[in-house]
Amino acid sequence: MPANLPPQYHEAEKAYQNASNPEEKLDFLHIGGTNGKGSTAAFAASVLEAAGYRVGLYTSPYLVQFTNRMAINGLDIPRQRLVELVGRVKPLTEEIASEPALGQPTEFEVVTALALTYFAQEAPDIVVLEVGLGGRLDATNAVLPKVTVITTVSLEHTHVLGDTPEAIAREKAGIIKEGVPVVTGTKGSVLDVVEETAAIQKAPLYRLGEDFSAKGISNGLLGQHLHYSGISRHYDNLKISLLGNYQLENAAVALAALELLSEKGYNLPEESIRRGLEVTRWPGRMEVIGSSPLVVIDGAHNIEAFKALRASMSSLFAHRKLVLLLGLLDDKVAEEILAEILPLADEIIFTRPNSPRAADPGALKDTAGKVTSKSVFVREEISEAVRLAFSLAGAQDLILIAGSLYLISEVRHFLADRSPETV
Repeated sequence: MPANLPPQYHEAEKAYQNASNPEEKLDFLHIGGTNGKGSTAAFAASVLEAAGYRVGLYTSPYLVQFTNRMAINGLDIPRQRLVELVGRVKPLTEEIASEPALGQPTEFEVVTALALTYFAQEAPDIVVLEVGLGGRLDATNAVLPKVTVITTVSLEHTHVLGDTPEAIAREKAGIIKEGVPVVTGTKGSVLDVVEETAAIQKAPLYRLGEDFSAKGISNGLLGQHLHYSGISRHYDNLKISLLGNYQLENAAVALAALELLSEKGYNLPEESIRRGLEVTRWPGRMEVIGSSPLVVIDGAHNIEAFKALRASMSSLFAHRKLVLLLGLLDDKVAEEILAEILPLADEIIFTRPNSPRAADPGALKDTAGKVTSKSVFVREEISEAVRLAFSLAGAQDLILIAGSLYLISEVRHFLADRSPETV
């Protein structure tokens, strides 16, 4: 063990040595779903922190660097600690991999083990834990949470989760535990699946639009205001700084989950609710990163996310011309996505996200020809695509960069500390 770690680490380590499973040492708010998981987690963690709690936050994928994935009160895990944890967990993964019946653990399973070990050592008051993929078989499903959240459910990863929303909903609903209250933003036939699973598990269920709701009252580039009517609480004129109409629902789902945590002993006064919501940040989601021209980035990753993006763009951003830079992964429904988002654009650029699953930008251009006659460009390198976008946009125009978070991450890196003149 490194000698220069703080005393509280050594105390936590002693406690951890007596635990067979790190997740048994912690309280959790477990958040699954298709869209909105990360934003909902960010809202909840921010409010809990504003109320004075030490809050662990586990999310994926990372946007800037790997350590983003596990944080306490907004501070990423120190790199030195991460290296130490890898040394601790590696022998265990090798032992598991040597068992033919078990096989090699996945990357996400190993990262989740690292995160849970870190949180067990640090002993935060609660961990806000985001599901990785699906739910029923997800590594995070090892925990027994205080409250469970399922945000929305739509088609994603169909080769793994199923080819209908209902099939995917069954996988997502697999995180529902016996007797543990559930908050959901799902609707229609997907909600039917969640309701059925909750009934089987005798888990109290609280539904957006029926048991709690949010009503937007104003929005602009500096944020949005809403009224929240909850399970037992009501708040007028709350402010959130995250942009996009869909964030109203994410905030409502987070608030409902926080109400249930209050019933379990967490003290969350109204001033903490208000302050926590307003200071919540979640980079890469309808994020304004430049002006003159206005530059907006958004990690929309499926058709439902692109529908929400289109609706928000239409109501939020005034512009003369819209230059769209798009990079998708190959497991996305390209033609449906392009038909949704391309009508907004005057100029279109396709590029390749830094992922082995990246969609071929040339193939996307061919697909775009089926849904638009507008100018379409291809630039394989993200840096060249960004430069082209700036060359096509004037001071009164809007550059929208959307698609895979792998693309969004690289764009943020590329534009950091650059002015439009030096792009």
